[in-house]
Amino acid sequence: MTDRNPYSPDAPIPARLRPAMEALGRVGRDLSRRIARGPLGGQLAATVGDNADGDRQKALDVMADEAFATELKGSGVRWYASEEQETVAEIDPAGPLALAIDPLDGSSNIETNVSIGTIFSIREADEDGAASFLRPGHEQIAAGYIIYGPQCMMLVTFGDGVQDYILDPETGLFTLVNSALTISQESTEFAINASNYRHWPQPVRAYIDDCLAGAEGPRARNFNMRWIASLVAETHRILARGGLFLYPGDARPGYAMGRLRMVYECAPIAMLVEQAQGHATDGTTRILDKIPDSLHARTPFVFGSATKVDRVGAYFDLPEQEVSALFGNRGLFRV
Repeated sequence: MTDRNPYSPDAPIPARLRPAMEALGRVGRDLSRRIARGPLGGQLAATVGDNADGDRQKALDVMADEAFATELKGSGVRWYASEEQETVAEIDPAGPLALAIDPLDGSSNIETNVSIGTIFSIREADEDGAASFLRPGHEQIAAGYIIYGPQCMMLVTFGDGVQDYILDPETGLFTLVNSALTISQESTEFAINASNYRHWPQPVRAYIDDCLAGAEGPRARNFNMRWIASLVAETHRILARGGLFLYPGDARPGYAMGRLRMVYECAPIAMLVEQAQGHATDGTTRILDKIPDSLHARTPFVFGSATKVDRVGAYFDLPEQEVSALFGNRGLFRV
């Protein structure tokens, strides 16, 4: 490493959070270099087991988790909650902070050279480790992600707007490029896995049908669909140019609450999105008002440009017979 402090001198990071943020930045910088080497850095995409939630773990998942847990020792983080671990770990008994993390989001894309990332959330520590995280998301004091793509970037909020950093490969420092990033309201892009269309609730199908009907449909404009299957990459595109992301609950066994985890995926992304003047809900309820009932609790997730998220909510607010009528009249995929 070129420096123990991975940030440029102008980085406006609160003093009490600086040790934890510096630890996150150092590991992110190292991971960026390792990921950039691809197979030269080892078999990063090799399956090595299952995580606490039953998902397949890749070698890089485990490497990232171990690296963050190790580097965060002595940084003021008492409780460490990871997607890769079943329970909360205590790493600094005197620390005032609790950190939740998805160490390597989108790891199924490692071998395809698609952008992947790290998602993190910081809260005040409770005496009980799990209780520190089983609280509404609006109690977060910081949230962000690191994206490992053509550029390595970190987007973070401390509750006063969204800061945008880029890792300068020449200096090895995360350099601030935008201190007040906001989401555009004008985009005509939406992201959803359309292969699950037949399983979605009718309000979601009606909304997507209206988008796909294009300029001739009720929205009177053409839309583009995107789907990367990496939450960090989807979020980064929306923060950069607006749009909408949907991962609804659906009728498949085990998918009633979607597949995204509230504590270390949805809550931190929701905080970022709201701080960038967007909205984030489960379709009807604000994500930051929800209280998870377990460390690995899931939730449906809809976020992006505020007007678009609100429009999705309007479909859920319609009486069932009206939604059924919409779907019956506009269902483009019906046979």
